[in-house]
Amino acid sequence: MARHPRWVRRFMSAADLDAVTRAIALAEAGTSAEVRVHLDHACPGDPAARAVEVFERLGMHRTAERSGVLVYVAVTDRKLAIIGDEGIHARVGEAYWRRLVDATTRPFREARPRDGLVHSLAEIGEALGRHFPRRADDSNELDDRISIE
Repeated sequence: MARHPRWVRRFMSAADLDAVTRAIALAEAGTSAEVRVHLDHACPGDPAARAVEVFERLGMHRTAERSGVLVYVAVTDRKLAIIGDEGIHARVGEAYWRRLVDATTRPFREARPRDGLVHSLAEIGEALGRHFPRRADDSNELDDRISIE
């Protein structure tokens, strides 16, 4: 395993990062959709706009059913955005994403980012499973590892 930058290690331990990676795989286990978590060092502007840039750069808009979800965290600026591609957004709506961000932010404020991310990933997996159930021919289209920049 590669050594992560200091800002990542201050935010989450290696065990925390592993737990989040497992939570991503678990969230995807019952769905054909794709989920990613991205840790950014800083985000001087709007985290939702930055999340859209990262979403596109990671190729998340290329999933078969446009059902990708990105959990974006700007660590040093303490910003969070959770966005879904048009396929899932049309089914859950803006209020769902806001509620999920609020629920994820609470543990972050208590220095428990692992808990916040694992909880949000479970919620995302549940919603994706309802709207995009796993198919027999499903393949994992995107890497489950946390992307770090």
